[in-house]
Amino acid sequence: MKQFSTLITELSEGILLITINREEKMNALNKAVIGDLDEMMEEVYANAEIKGVIITGKGAKSFVAGADIAEFQGMDKAAGMAMAKRGHAVFNKIEQCPKPVIAAVNGFALGGGCELAMACHLRIASENARFGQPEVNLGIIPGYGGTQRLTQLVGKGKALELLMTADMIDASCAEKLGLINKVVQTVELIEVSKVIIKKITSKAPFAIAKVIQSVYAHFKDGIDGFDTEIDLFGSCVATEDFKEGTLAFLEKRKATFNGK
Repeated sequence: MKQFSTLITELSEGILLITINREEKMNALNKAVIGDLDEMMEEVYANAEIKGVIITGKGAKSFVAGADIAEFQGMDKAAGMAMAKRGHAVFNKIEQCPKPVIAAVNGFALGGGCELAMACHLRIASENARFGQPEVNLGIIPGYGGTQRLTQLVGKGKALELLMTADMIDASCAEKLGLINKVVQTVELIEVSKVIIKKITSKAPFAIAKVIQSVYAHFKDGIDGFDTEIDLFGSCVATEDFKEGTLAFLEKRKATFNGK
């Protein structure tokens, strides 16, 4: 597996742990991190050994504390749009991944960090995690999908409040709002995330991929999520895993799925 300048990667038992490795910068997203994440996700899509992914940040203080503001200097509208489009493309690749992706949020997830966490399928947070979209303090708005994904997760009213006040919320509040799935002790964060990934990947891989595709179809313009579900249900019925799953149920044994 390729080595990256801003990421530490570890593949074990089918689970790829991606650690953003800029601890001295609170793991802030810069062009290099975005580029490395893009390449890493290409590997996730292509590598059959990778069954699921966990994304976290190096150190105990920060998941990702935002974008690298130094890179904002001197940008005009065209440059700003190009930066946003690049971030959207990479985060969409994470969101649309057919394999489960969990954000293990250790500490601050602010700005682009909160957006990265929201692009993952599930979010598990340590007790010291903090979330926020403080972009209006800089005279901008979220540029990596934050206005859309935050609204999808917590609703329009609360999203507008958080986006316009730039308030930071703790893990307990984030869980109550539905922004994250679970709060755990810091020392348990990665292990709990692995347990969840293992539980998901014990199911039929093709069906898991189609669950992800069906759910996100709801949020795509011009796509009828119900029609998508009907089509993908039919696709699942045509798989070997469906035959194995139903037969195992009838025979009262654990199914063995091969992803076909």
